Amino acid sequence: MRRLLIRPGAIGDCILALPALEHRRAEYTEVWVPSAVVPLLGTFDHARAIASTGLDLFGLEGVEPPPALLAALQSFDSIESWYGANRAEFRQAASGLPISFFHSLPSPEGDQHAADFFATQAGCPLPAIPRIAVPPVPPRDTIVIHPFSGSPSKNWPLDCYRELARHLPRPVEWCAGPEEELPGAVRFSSLLDLATWIAGARLFIGNDSGITHLAAAAGVPVLALFCKTNPAIWAPRGRNVRVMASPFSREAVLARCLR
Repeated sequence: MRRLLIRPGAIGDCILALPALEHRRAEYTEVWVPSAVVPLLGTFDHARAIASTGLDLFGLEGVEPPPALLAALQSFDSIESWYGANRAEFRQAASGLPISFFHSLPSPEGDQHAADFFATQAGCPLPAIPRIAVPPVPPRDTIVIHPFSGSPSKNWPLDCYRELARHLPRPVEWCAGPEEELPGAVRFSSLLDLATWIAGARLFIGNDSGITHLAAAAGVPVLALFCKTNPAIWAPRGRNVRVMASPFSREAVLARCLR
């Protein structure tokens, strides 16, 4: 059985779908995901960036999909896709393929955690706990802070993080993405390298972001600060995860860090 799993979305969405992807393994399993997520999927037979496949051209009116894409899709016995579920033209173009579609996001009106929502679609046991295998690293007596996310509205103010850092009992290591402005921050081009580095810290603090989900999946203790989104649906998961939902003060966050 050759199976293709197609999972689009932001970093956090993809990490929350990891239990579902793992559960749908076949004799040969290939996964197409956003390019940033590819390094996290080394346990599968092959992982490709969706952008490299030409999939965005599939089903577009007047546009012939690349022959290599058609050949690749036709080589699978089973295709399970969170991509294209809401695109009628994509579903029509894929009607001759052995493909099943899943909704890529849970309903905002629902109360099921996103990881469980994706896992239920795939028939995976609950609760679904994302895990990322990282190489062993020497422990560091530090606290990692990533003060950003995909939306400014989800961020606790940077000045609040800086004030918090001045009162923490351990040295702080700041991290940021390639386009996030933070002088002196540690940056990695690979999410797997970033997860491995974070895993060596004593604690990770961050917003509702893909990197916070990454830290939780890597097994480091996490304090996640939710300023806008619903943690009942989007909180990172793990034995060592604590969540604070707005409103909260710097003093309250510090108190949680010191427990």
